Amino acid sequence: MPVPALRVEDLYRHTDLSALGFKTTKDLEPVETLIGQDRALEAVRFAARMRSRGYNLFVIGRKGSGKHAAVKSYLDTRAARFPAGGDWVYVNDFKDSHRPRALRLPPGKGPDLHRRIEKLIADLTASVAAVLEGEDYRTRREAIDRDFAKRSEALLDSVAASAKERDLLLVRTEQGFAVVPNEDGKPMAQDKFNALPEVRRTRLQEEIEAVQALLRDALHKAPLLERDRQKAVRALNDSIARSLVDEEVDEVREGLAANPDLEAWLTDLHRELVAQIHLFAQPAPGQPSAGQSAAGPSPGSPPTQGQADPAAADPLRRFRINVFVTCDPDCGAPVVIEDHPTLGRLVGRIEYRAQMGSMLTDFTLVRPGALHRANGGYLLIDALKLLQQPFAWDALKRALYNARITIESPNDAATTALAVSIQPADIPLSVKVVLFGDQRLYHAMAAADPDFADLFKVAADFDDIMERDAEHDALYARLIATIQQSEGLRPLDRKGVERVIEHCSRLVADRDRLTTRVGLIADLMREADYQAREAKHRTVGEADVAAALDAARRRSDRIERRMREQILTETVLIDTDGTAIGQVNGLSVLQIGGHAFGRPTRITARVRPGTGRVVDIEREVELGGPLHSKGVLILQGYLAATFATDVPTSLQASLVFEQSYGGVDGDSASSTELYALLSALAETPINQGIAVTGSVNQMGAVQAIGGVNEKIEGFFEVCAARGLTGDQGVMIPAANARHLMLRQAVRDAVKAGSFRIWAVSTVAEGIEILTGVPAGTRGTDGTFPDDTINARVEARLRAFAEARRRFAGSTGLDGSAD
Repeated sequence: MPVPALRVEDLYRHTDLSALGFKTTKDLEPVETLIGQDRALEAVRFAARMRSRGYNLFVIGRKGSGKHAAVKSYLDTRAARFPAGGDWVYVNDFKDSHRPRALRLPPGKGPDLHRRIEKLIADLTASVAAVLEGEDYRTRREAIDRDFAKRSEALLDSVAASAKERDLLLVRTEQGFAVVPNEDGKPMAQDKFNALPEVRRTRLQEEIEAVQALLRDALHKAPLLERDRQKAVRALNDSIARSLVDEEVDEVREGLAANPDLEAWLTDLHRELVAQIHLFAQPAPGQPSAGQSAAGPSPGSPPTQGQADPAAADPLRRFRINVFVTCDPDCGAPVVIEDHPTLGRLVGRIEYRAQMGSMLTDFTLVRPGALHRANGGYLLIDALKLLQQPFAWDALKRALYNARITIESPNDAATTALAVSIQPADIPLSVKVVLFGDQRLYHAMAAADPDFADLFKVAADFDDIMERDAEHDALYARLIATIQQSEGLRPLDRKGVERVIEHCSRLVADRDRLTTRVGLIADLMREADYQAREAKHRTVGEADVAAALDAARRRSDRIERRMREQILTETVLIDTDGTAIGQVNGLSVLQIGGHAFGRPTRITARVRPGTGRVVDIEREVELGGPLHSKGVLILQGYLAATFATDVPTSLQASLVFEQSYGGVDGDSASSTELYALLSALAETPINQGIAVTGSVNQMGAVQAIGGVNEKIEGFFEVCAARGLTGDQGVMIPAANARHLMLRQAVRDAVKAGSFRIWAVSTVAEGIEILTGVPAGTRGTDGTFPDDTINARVEARLRAFAEARRRFAGSTGLDGSAD
């Protein structure tokens, strides 16, 4: 008995939410988390709470599944219960300015320390200038200068007195000091000196040499006196500086929590401020600072002889604070999303500025990365974006393994003499990293990098689908209400919500399941809201949802329409009525962007006596993929094991997708190809108004395929355009009956009896529908009943075997060559 066609009730599953008792989504309570993702959310909770090293999280899910929002929502809630991670500041190391120090401060204290240091600099700038230019300082400084001037003059006076005792004079010339003979209080002329008697000249020369020795000794003591003068000036400056700096640094310390590292730096700062107090006097360009002129630069002052000075533009930069990372103490642990995880944005970077042909930097130009901002909390990164950035993945692994963040640059190895760089101190790291990606990327990373499994021990796999039952329908309605309220859309009435749920079932091609991809649901709701706004509806109803779906289809179905036009104009030959031997309409699905549609394709078979080979023309011309070739070999095995098993297989057959000019793959047409072969062998015509889809195994069972809704609708559109006859329809695998969520037009045609859909389990059921002839079951005598498809096929195959035997006997050949 032929398999009956499916009822209209079997083609679509309606939703009934009347038991919830709501009018619009405003009456429904929102959900707090994703529905249908309990397993994945459990993994998220486990990873977030696990404190051991390596328990970072990889979140698996397709785009639009809502995984980002769900994970961030949970982490935000959890992080709010924990203290903020703390502030970090970079400061100058006065002993080695190329290695800035990193100081950790309580949350929110970084800006406070910055304000205190800026106030210290401002106060010292004002007070030092006033003190060093003041009357008291000038008086004390002049006293030092006068004292040392007297001591210097005393040395020369001693030499002059010694010269006078020897009747000599100490005179100052352009070349320096000179000792000459005295003549009436004036230097003796050279000619008069030469005219003196030899004995007196010799005596004067000896006296001159003796006084010159005393002069050399006095001049040798002069630099020592200058050094002592500079020490005295520095001592004066230090005493004044300490009186100013002590008060300012004590004010900085006041109220700060005990911190050994900060205290050590403040001690160094105090010492450096005292040593460099002249920098605060704000001298005119090119002029010495107050208190520095004759004393020279203090130890530790900036380089001046041809060496680039990063602080030349602002000599006070060395005392400032770089607030690297600061946290709000009331906002809990940080949750940071890094959308562009380059190396610099991940681990931090060092900026440079151009100055006199060189690239200079210092501790104030160190910038934080996402790891610094997320320290003490959670860092969320898209895995694919991370892998696309050079050096970023390796840097992240190093940071996680070492539990320290090292600011690095890919250009470090190429640094030239024109760039002056620094190496900031590392910062300890305590962070939970969450990577997002799809299933394929997760397995690729696990296979390619052994470190991946060691660092990301937890995977949260967000499912694409969930079960559809009354309980989940109610949850789904609340999810729709949540999206509507969060997006600020018009409320959906009950029929509108039901229509959205039904479409979400079609999205997964399963009437008993629903998609969990929140992004797709939200898109449909936004578009339905647009349709309602255009129609001036206060609420979104079923008609608005349907209009949104139709509009979305119209926007993307240009190629589908063009292909259908080719069929309707008979550019592509597809029969939708009449009968033909060895010819069947197969169905395939094309995906163009986000639009999927079904397209009928003519499949034909030709047979003749041969060696048992079924030629797959698609494979022969390298257009058939491996799965399609597998399907052809399976149906070849079915024929060989089902018919005329007591004689050699003597079939030569060819199969082809007519007017197919691209690649063919998949086995969803294998049952269609088998029907074409059976028709050709039995010489029985097939109804061309019926299209077929389904794969087959060697036992003759018809197996499920994908895209069943699109395939049915694609053939229906062609038939409807030509005019429905009542003899048209589609034959699908019985296993696909649960996947049917067909459009209203198809259901209306089935209800009117002008289009039919059959669900078959075996090839025998299918060939009977296609030909109207019973397939036939082999009896106890080993034969098929007369006038059945199977009997005709077996008789034809035996005839082929007999023809091959006769040919071999008459020619002496074994018939193996075709």
